[in-house]
Amino acid sequence: MKFLRNLATLYVISAALCVTPPAAVEALVPAAAQAPAPTAAATPDPQLAAAGKSLYARHCSHCHGPSMITSSTVAYDLRRFPVEAKERFVESVIFGKNGKMPPWGDKVNLEEIDAIWAYVLTGGK
Repeated sequence: MKFLRNLATLYVISAALCVTPPAAVEALVPAAAQAPAPTAAATPDPQLAAAGKSLYARHCSHCHGPSMITSSTVAYDLRRFPVEAKERFVESVIFGKNGKMPPWGDKVNLEEIDAIWAYVLTGGK
């Protein structure tokens, strides 16, 4: 069911991006991406970050490394991800990035992306 909901959301957004003026696109971006970005002083909810750590281990650590430490030059060092760029993070997870990161929108939902984001804010701790 999550897959179908996420797929439908992605379809609506991608279809709208093709025919919708830029000002109207903001209304179609998932609420998680529109949420105000945390500041450097923001501390993520510990329970959400713990859930995100588990999701990260399952979905992200293969490329980004355990605890976000990777020797790869291909995968982005998530410990350096700008805390004010949550929208960019959400879009990268849903749609993929530059042909290097695959899209995960059919594998994780917005709540799970929020949890992973909370873990990313911890810097892998």
